[in-house]
Amino acid sequence: MNLQITKWGNSLAVRIPAEMARGVGLIEGDIIQAALTAQGGICFHPKKWDRAAFVKEMSAARKQMPQGVSVIEELRRGGQY
Repeated sequence: MNLQITKWGNSLAVRIPAEMARGVGLIEGDIIQAALTAQGGICFHPKKWDRAAFVKEMSAARKQMPQGVSVIEELRRGGQY
């Protein structure tokens, strides 16, 4: 999903669509944490983030993903990421 950066006073702001906010359980006044990623991106997550629920969700998603070639094996053969 593409989001637009807008001016808010002297700062920049991003609007979080209601559907996305509901999806992670954000409500007005909640605090989120922001971190820079190794790839130069920004990662946001709710401060009240529930690691156990996230692990459960990722486990369910992993079961739906087809198994492919190991990334390590691809790197050994000269693949680049």
